[in-house]
Amino acid sequence: MVGKGSVNHNSRVFNAKNTDPERTHRNIEYCNEKITDVYHQLFDEAQKRYNAKQKRADRKIENYYEKIRTGKQEKTFHEIILQIGDRDDMSAKDENGELAERILDEYFRSFQERNPYLKVFSAHLHMDEATPHLHIDFVPFTTGSKRGMDTRVSLKQALANQGFVGNSKHESEWSLWVLAEKKELAAVMQKYGIEWEHKGTHEEHLSDYDYKKKMRAEEVEALAKESEELNIKVDDLRERVSNLMEFEGEMDEISNQFYDEEEFQLPEPPPLMSAKTYKTKFVEPLIKRLLAIAKTAVKRCFEMKERLDNISYELRCKYGDEERYRKENQKLYRENEKLTHEVQDFRLVRRIFGDERVVELINEARQAEYEQRMAQFRKPKRTIHKDKDRDVR
Repeated sequence: MVGKGSVNHNSRVFNAKNTDPERTHRNIEYCNEKITDVYHQLFDEAQKRYNAKQKRADRKIENYYEKIRTGKQEKTFHEIILQIGDRDDMSAKDENGELAERILDEYFRSFQERNPYLKVFSAHLHMDEATPHLHIDFVPFTTGSKRGMDTRVSLKQALANQGFVGNSKHESEWSLWVLAEKKELAAVMQKYGIEWEHKGTHEEHLSDYDYKKKMRAEEVEALAKESEELNIKVDDLRERVSNLMEFEGEMDEISNQFYDEEEFQLPEPPPLMSAKTYKTKFVEPLIKRLLAIAKTAVKRCFEMKERLDNISYELRCKYGDEERYRKENQKLYRENEKLTHEVQDFRLVRRIFGDERVVELINEARQAEYEQRMAQFRKPKRTIHKDKDRDVR
């Protein structure tokens, strides 16, 4: 499972209704670092290097954690939740729960070594709920980046650095990594004589609602990936626009040189020098130099304007695409949420009436719908009544 992440809940700063305080002492806390401290450890040096290169103060990063927290491209951290079986076959109250505890503990011991670009800062094994399960919270990062800070937060690049490169919307870096971690857990389970039963991995075994829900989730994931790539392109365009704006500062420096440097200053005319000689010797050469500089500056301005117009057009296109993806993403989320409620309602009906009765009701409804549809295509019978004058139909 992928969780939103609640470090306070995981560390039992507060207890939810589904926890048993009498078993909380059996929980295992592997680590519980403050996330802002982890950000300082990972990114402070890269932040200093990045800020040292910036010529403009407004482009410097004051607090990288706050930049990520308030931004839209990356999450501050990610969480995965691992569980073996359910409360029926791996209850935390019996010996099977103790077996699940040993397996999850052994699995976690090699997690950080296996995932060097996922910095684990909080990890807890919970034994005070119905089924033993493991929460792992981590900050994904990449190094040697050529865009922005050389060490920065990036789930996509962190997983790519570990060898998980997506090749389609159904096989993203995340899905490939999750599958690999499931196999790691299954390998530990195998040592204890437990086999991984693959549930819900074949579409033919999924209900219509489950299948639609699965497809919506995959579409949402693909859109999220496209949105991330689009944000990277937009950032690149912003960087190019910023570079163009720096040209304005360069022109200011050039204009200041005209006032300060000696080669652009007209000297006082020497005694007894005629105006014609002064013009030929001093004024005309200076005018030629100024004209040459002016021509170069004007040419550069036109080039910059053309590039700026092109980039502005690209930005407008990218923003339009981003808005379209955002609206489509919201629509898919709403559909997915609706399907989730329908699945829950359907499963509740199955539990109450039983699978056989539900199948009978579905078949009866389909038959009634079929008969109603066929009735619409049947032509009404014509009856003939004869009277003395005419036939009535």
